[in-house]
Amino acid sequence: MNNSPRIVAIIQARMDSTRLPRKVMEKIAGKPMLRHIIDRLKRAELIQGIVVATTSKAIDQPIVKLAKDSGAGSYAGSEEDVLDRYYRAAKEFAVDAIVRITADCPLVDPRVLDRIIERYLVGDCDYAANVLKRTYPDGLDVEVFSYAALERAWKESRLASEREHVTPYIWKNPEKFRLANVENNVDLSDLRWSVDEKEDMELVRQVYKHLHKKGHIFYMEDVVGILEKYPELKQINQGIVINEGYAKSLKEDKIIK
Repeated sequence: MNNSPRIVAIIQARMDSTRLPRKVMEKIAGKPMLRHIIDRLKRAELIQGIVVATTSKAIDQPIVKLAKDSGAGSYAGSEEDVLDRYYRAAKEFAVDAIVRITADCPLVDPRVLDRIIERYLVGDCDYAANVLKRTYPDGLDVEVFSYAALERAWKESRLASEREHVTPYIWKNPEKFRLANVENNVDLSDLRWSVDEKEDMELVRQVYKHLHKKGHIFYMEDVVGILEKYPELKQINQGIVINEGYAKSLKEDKIIK
């Protein structure tokens, strides 16, 4: 009898991005950015499924279709309460542990993902990630947490920032949840590979131009190598603030009625 947990990657995605609308459908190397993310997640060895969690708005129906065409599941829920969206998606797909991925990370690395899952599977934590102390590039963020931890956060979170960004209630309460962080052997936290602005998209397109080959996968080390070979690429999105969205949410925090 197989008692291993059902681990599913849930990607949060919507069309109405504030800074770069419809970015999830923007083409990179001939395919929508979200499709690249799904394809890269499929290369991870330790996940049993992929679900795209979007909103119930009509504008997000193309995301539902893309998920289906890509062989991924989908869930449509709240636009603003992303924590509720995650919880209901996890419940609908009978998930034991969730791998949280955002749809602005087209360079997500399946090896990094597997490494964080391996840490979670040790069994001494409710939440394992590489973001509590950042040593990986922004855009390679991975968080893995139990369904029980997600459910408790869903029940107890009150701040808008906790509902919008899914996991703050977990990692802000180490007395309630057992936390673990995975660090890279080299600190690469100054590198920005997520896509929030048009400059970010241009950088990622350049990376794919150099590294993307049909049927092949490239990894974090390959991207670092390209940036070392062509240092001018790092200048494309230099100066853009990392995690600006969460900082904005903190400023606007209010108690959920």
